[in-house]
Amino acid sequence: MQGLKAGTCDMAYLAIDPTRTPEVDYSPPLTQSDFTYLVPAGSPIHSAADADRPGIRIAVVRDHGSTLALSRIVKHAALIRADVPDAAFDLLRTGRADIWAAPRVGLLRYVNRLPGSHVLEDRYGAVLFAAAVSKGRPGRLTFISEFIEEAKMSGLIQRAIERSGEPGVQVAPRGDTVTTRW
Repeated sequence: MQGLKAGTCDMAYLAIDPTRTPEVDYSPPLTQSDFTYLVPAGSPIHSAADADRPGIRIAVVRDHGSTLALSRIVKHAALIRADVPDAAFDLLRTGRADIWAAPRVGLLRYVNRLPGSHVLEDRYGAVLFAAAVSKGRPGRLTFISEFIEEAKMSGLIQRAIERSGEPGVQVAPRGDTVTTRW
């Protein structure tokens, strides 16, 4: 954001955040990262829908987009906040939380550190990532947007994700509008 504001860069790859729309315009989304849960061995939680029950304690990272999304939909479970992912994982590992909610890509980095745990297949939300340009650059945005749609159709974005080795990231649907699923 600072580079866009200062004019030191032409484009940034950012999570689509509605609070930034007064300052930037977004291209169609390139990638998507789902929000889901890491559950310990023997957990009665088998789907995202199972998580919102009285008595369930969900570890979350304070002020993270995944936490914001979850706080809008949880009615019965308690959110137990931590300042960083390692601390949220520790809440789960030590039994002070029943499950951990976060982006799938992050949870997959922790799953092997808790024997028998697994990341749920379904999701409770997602974040989209797109190119962002400073407001008032319609020609630049049009060029970038056309390139992104062609890169999705040709498989370029998928191949880049595969080369990155980053699990839990996928190509955003073609033609998806610039909205977030938070």
